[in-house]
Amino acid sequence: MLIPVKDFRQAKARLAGVLSADDRDRLSRWTADRVLGAAAPLPVFVACDERNVAEWAEAAGATVLWRPGMGLNAAVADGIATLARAGIEHVIVAHSDLPSPSPLANVVMSGGIVLVPDTRSDGTNVIAVPTRSGFKPAYGSQSFRRHLAQALQLGVPVRVQRDTHLALDIDTPADLTHPLIAEALPAWLQTNQGSLP
Repeated sequence: MLIPVKDFRQAKARLAGVLSADDRDRLSRWTADRVLGAAAPLPVFVACDERNVAEWAEAAGATVLWRPGMGLNAAVADGIATLARAGIEHVIVAHSDLPSPSPLANVVMSGGIVLVPDTRSDGTNVIAVPTRSGFKPAYGSQSFRRHLAQALQLGVPVRVQRDTHLALDIDTPADLTHPLIAEALPAWLQTNQGSLP
């Protein structure tokens, strides 16, 4: 299991209008904890370039893959290559901002690629891929389309898995109002309700 995690203090900048800096930090840690929990019983590797994230990952029992200044796509690609060299044949890559993730071990398809798009079929919240398939992460706007096109070209079985809970992520203030997200959010989270859409 590979989880790329951004500096908690810098994450969720698009929520600045509705959440304080402290609450954005806490929310980022909270969702990362949820994703880590959903990864059980798989071994977890965290790709990061900030000491606060590395300390969090080590305290949670994950293995840190220190990837300073690489950016998301390069850090994930390098993480997959590192796991391949370690003899790991298949990896699940999940974003750390999933507030209500279902068990991630259920995503794997032996010998094939599984893509879990977000609720808008724009981003790719979870990818399960053979480490030596040649798959290259291409995150960013419209990543699901790019990932699907690439997976189909690799000549391995491909499955698009639409999972209600794994499709949920928190990127914008509107996401905080989604019924399943609002239900899962911790009681301590104080939003500026007047700024919510």
